[in-house]
Amino acid sequence: MLGPKGQLFPRFTEEGTSPVPRLANWALIGIFLILAFSAIAAARDFLMPVTMAILLFFVFTPLRRFAERRGVPDVLTALGITLSILMTVAVVAYAASGPLSRAMSNMPVISAQLERKFDSVRDSLGDLRDAARRIEEAQQVAPEDGDAPAIRVEQGGETTLGTVVKTAPLLMGQVAFTLILLFFMIASGDLLYLKIVQSFDRLRDKRGAYLALREIEDSLGNYLGAITIINAGLGLAVGLAMWAWGMPGALLFGIGAFVLNFIPYLGAITGVAISGLVALVVMPGLFWPAMVALTYLGLTSLEGQIITPYFVSRRLQMNTVVVFLAVAMWAWLWSVLGMVIAVPVLVVMRVLAEHVPGWEKFGNFLAGDEPPALEDEDQEEARELVEAGAEAEDGATATAVTAEVVTGKSETPGN
Repeated sequence: MLGPKGQLFPRFTEEGTSPVPRLANWALIGIFLILAFSAIAAARDFLMPVTMAILLFFVFTPLRRFAERRGVPDVLTALGITLSILMTVAVVAYAASGPLSRAMSNMPVISAQLERKFDSVRDSLGDLRDAARRIEEAQQVAPEDGDAPAIRVEQGGETTLGTVVKTAPLLMGQVAFTLILLFFMIASGDLLYLKIVQSFDRLRDKRGAYLALREIEDSLGNYLGAITIINAGLGLAVGLAMWAWGMPGALLFGIGAFVLNFIPYLGAITGVAISGLVALVVMPGLFWPAMVALTYLGLTSLEGQIITPYFVSRRLQMNTVVVFLAVAMWAWLWSVLGMVIAVPVLVVMRVLAEHVPGWEKFGNFLAGDEPPALEDEDQEEARELVEAGAEAEDGATATAVTAEVVTGKSETPGN
């Protein structure tokens, strides 16, 4: 139906005192957000590897540019980076496969030991024993032949091992897709940057877009580089602590601490819980398992409260509430991988908020005007800007050399 002025939809920005237009605007925004979140959740199998490849592209672009300035072709650099990532994943998986296979083979013994440990704890509670028995009777749990019920984790009628076997091909396919896409993105050199810069009209806008891309790669590289080194140190400390406590699979604990610490808050909680449960199996009583869990908690607290804030730039530190909500939201959308990419995505959004007009308050919330419309422009100017910035060693040098390009072009009519 046409609006009062012959429009297909009524104008929500007309002047007036009625709150209805503003409410209608917010209603459209709400509908858009609901549809967007639904689309992101539905396309997770495709968007997860694409997002991971884009983040890794920004991280390794400085390395590609460094190799290019020394005469190394972009294709060789891309091949070396993807093969290095593949080999790292393979080595970590191989190192973890032994302890994992032994744990799976000993699962019946572990289940029986946990059951006996929980039985002793339940007996020591005394007053709660009768209540637990009544709950069990209400649930009609009756083990056959007097045997203790074995702990068996099932999801949708399938065991955890069966679920892992079913999802392994999909996971391997996503890893392969991520690496192939990363290879093509790195091998293309500055082509992606060039196309993004060409999407803007004025030369100053092109320069702002290019500097935003350079700042994203600097911020992601600094953050992920620092976090990776810190997590490696934490993994070494946790592995040595678990070995000192006599815990089985100390290497697996170290690898697990390294991987889990990429997930803010929830990763540390998961590591503490796992170390405490394993200690319950291999150690007598409750005191020593509690000490093992407290050791893990103490190391992660030292890392999170002292080491990371000291070595990670204050400019890259985020609002803790926003980080926790982002981790929870991405976990809801994309499960474990979503929790891993939550903070890098926040870093990218914070950098964009500093360059996109109207996003200043949003960027301040993490730590107006819409972006320029896509129009035709002189592609040669964008190419000169990107090529000049490609010779820069860092973001500060890129700012200087691109300023020279803008100054030279500003003297030309039309700029």
